[in-house]
Amino acid sequence: MLLNLAIRNYALIEDLKVSFKEGLTAITGETGAGKSILLGGLSLVLGKRADRSSLRDQEVRCVIEATFDINKYNLESYFALHDLEYDPITIIRREIHPTGKSRAFINDSPVTLEVLTPLGKRLIDIHSQHQTLQLTEQDFQLKVLDAFAGNKEILEAYQLKLSQFKKNQKDLEMLLSSQRQFYKEHDYNSFLLNELREFELEEGLQERLEDEYNQLTNAENIIEFLSKGNQLLTDDQIGIVSLLQELNVVSSKLMGLGKKFEILKDRVSSVQIEVNDISEEMQSLQDEVVADPIKLEEVNQSLRQLYDLQRKHDTSSIEGLIEIKKELEVKLDTSEHLDSEINRLELNLKNLEDELTLLATKLTKQRRKAIPELKSKLEEFLNVLSLPNASFSLDLKTIEEFHKTGKDDLQFLFAANKGSEYLPIKKVASGGELSRIMLTIKAILASYSQLPTLIFDEIDSGVSGEISNKMGDIMLQMSQHMQVFTITHLPQVASKGDRHFKVFKTDEENRTKTQMKELSADERIVELAEMLGGKDLSDSALAHARQLLN
Repeated sequence: MLLNLAIRNYALIEDLKVSFKEGLTAITGETGAGKSILLGGLSLVLGKRADRSSLRDQEVRCVIEATFDINKYNLESYFALHDLEYDPITIIRREIHPTGKSRAFINDSPVTLEVLTPLGKRLIDIHSQHQTLQLTEQDFQLKVLDAFAGNKEILEAYQLKLSQFKKNQKDLEMLLSSQRQFYKEHDYNSFLLNELREFELEEGLQERLEDEYNQLTNAENIIEFLSKGNQLLTDDQIGIVSLLQELNVVSSKLMGLGKKFEILKDRVSSVQIEVNDISEEMQSLQDEVVADPIKLEEVNQSLRQLYDLQRKHDTSSIEGLIEIKKELEVKLDTSEHLDSEINRLELNLKNLEDELTLLATKLTKQRRKAIPELKSKLEEFLNVLSLPNASFSLDLKTIEEFHKTGKDDLQFLFAANKGSEYLPIKKVASGGELSRIMLTIKAILASYSQLPTLIFDEIDSGVSGEISNKMGDIMLQMSQHMQVFTITHLPQVASKGDRHFKVFKTDEENRTKTQMKELSADERIVELAEMLGGKDLSDSALAHARQLLN
């Protein structure tokens, strides 16, 4: 329920503060007085986009604030979902700065319009003449039928399953696409993997092959150098080994002539041991090295294959090839996993489809059951609104696809007169008939679902005084269960309000501004009399006004 509305620096409104109560509130005013401005400001609080052109003073920010009692709206989960502080008395504020920047707040927490707009729709429903076009939309018609049929829980369960079904469907499509791509690449990847496996890749392989190739290529030089080295070491006359042996004898003799010569002897002995070891190693290496053209060709062939593989896979190391081999093995192993996951999703999709079909069937059954009573209610209300021969036919057809509302197509068909052909509402209903039908539907919905505050913006446009009187009665009846506003030019409707506000313009300091005030009992009589007979008040107009109020 809307409790307070404050608007500052918006269009023709300089500074407006007004409080509201439950029941039916009538709002009147001359054409151009600013009723649409008032709704425009309220729409900003509900999430409508804004720009600086709506600022009265382009140098000052515009602030619009509305206070709501949301205690009965079950909105705790919505606030929790968006990490907002819940308060049964909630304040929504919009600010438009001179730069054009707009900000929104819920209980002083900044929010985006994506968060504010859904909340706004659950707080206030502004019914304008444009909204009457919803009558021709299938989603709206199904919403009416479902509310009347009490399908809320079934529909919520269905939509949850549908969400799961679509996600499952999307996941399955992605896996099937991956599987198709996998099959396209399977043979080529298998060939690449086998090629890498045949080479028996391991770390250090490239270095070993290149070293072996270098030795085999230079085998004769290596043998020659090792032979010369051995000769230098082992020659009987001038070989390093023989000379070191003599040096060792000399150092042994010196060792007996003083302790300081012992260290020298140890060092000579160490050198002799190392040289002997080098000599043996060189001899061993000389024996191992063989000029082997066949082995050289084998190593050369292996290196060429290795370099070809590196070029093919765009890598310069043996480690890169090993990593690519692992990736190919993972890709090929994915086949079995893909098949298993696809089978699981297909089974899950089938189960979800069965559950959806069951819920959709329940929805259809409930809808068909509710149609006769809804048709009767609609015709009963329209009879009260001076359409005694109006008749509806609700054409419900089952379809194959799962829609967000089930597996039904619904069309409200209408005939205004006896014997007339049933046709879609938009083809046969006049503007006045559309207004009455919409009011009828809203009245029925008010009894079967939790509606937000309703604002009827000239829903009585295009109807006669007597019909508007009955429309006012219906709005008054609705207001027993919810907060209802009616913006009207008709005194018959305005007189039904529990309270009556007037929107008017004044000129101050060469500037026009829109104001709004709640009328007292006497002011209300005057306002209704002016709506009946114009500014020149007559006794009969005043008497008629009093009669309407009584």
